[in-house]
Amino acid sequence: MIEIFSQPFGTTKKGEPVTQYILTNSNGMCVKIISYACVVQNILVPDQNGTIRDVVLGYDTLEGYETGSSFFGAFVGRYANRIKNAEFELNGRTCHLSKNDGSNHLHGIYCYQVFDGQIDGNSVVFRKLSPAFEEGYPGNLSIEVRYTLTEKNALEIEYKATTDEDTVVNLTNHSYFNLNGNDGSTILDHELFIDADHFTETDRETLPTGKILSVSGTPMDFRAAKPIGRDIETDYDQLKFCKGFDHNLILNRSGSGGLTLFAKAKSPSSGIELSCYTTQPAVQLYTGNYADEDKAPFGKGGIRYPRYGGFCLETQHYPCSPNYPDFPSTVLKKDETYYQKTVYQFT
Repeated sequence: MIEIFSQPFGTTKKGEPVTQYILTNSNGMCVKIISYACVVQNILVPDQNGTIRDVVLGYDTLEGYETGSSFFGAFVGRYANRIKNAEFELNGRTCHLSKNDGSNHLHGIYCYQVFDGQIDGNSVVFRKLSPAFEEGYPGNLSIEVRYTLTEKNALEIEYKATTDEDTVVNLTNHSYFNLNGNDGSTILDHELFIDADHFTETDRETLPTGKILSVSGTPMDFRAAKPIGRDIETDYDQLKFCKGFDHNLILNRSGSGGLTLFAKAKSPSSGIELSCYTTQPAVQLYTGNYADEDKAPFGKGGIRYPRYGGFCLETQHYPCSPNYPDFPSTVLKKDETYYQKTVYQFT
């Protein structure tokens, strides 16, 4: 039986109250989510010996999330990942976005906002209206993010959005996983499999060049499970540009549009395995290359997370798609519904 309750989690610097939602199942799994940025604060799961481990990075306090710079656990949008020069063309006009990553636009503002939360059966649902031209995006966008815990030790995340004017949408969750637990270790020993034959090439600013490359014969090949750290410091430009993995891998999909298993990760020390499913066409693999430079002084339990302290599997459309017509479109038409789903299951 899934149980959910809520409790206050402090007040933002702007004076907005924040709520924490705690979801538990009968297997001992517990997920804690806060209404600030719809953050997945904790995922507590039993390891091979029955010991409960917290397998996501984050902070103990709201202040940490307001101060931190790593997007730990956050819901990001209106457009996840980077848009070059913070602009794109849509329906013959140029849309100018906020420049929050040098001269580029990264993720958007949702990771700094408080959402309206509500318990709905086995789920917690967060909603917000993003007004037209917030950060430069056209269209009033109605957003819904639903988190569901199951008895199969799965956290399901569903994203819905509608608009009253054509716009672009690319939503994801920025959780950092460390299946060893919240112990300050790295994830370099984690075995990782990703079902992807190709990836989008990036430049020195980690922006797409528009080229799609094969993973064959490169460190980007995770089609056979391997330790994340095996190739991470290889003399390979794509890795040197990012100081590790920070790349959009194009998933091998059947074309059905349904949920597809795309990745598995396992910690050899805890025995915890993560299986990931999505309806999205791609995933951003990020290995916490700058986690040690986070602006918040400490993570959970007073830990200062190291470089490579966690890995992200951010399901998404391709970065900067609005500027590359050959990439799958991220345009959401007026009165259409955006819907995507991602599942993180632990065994």
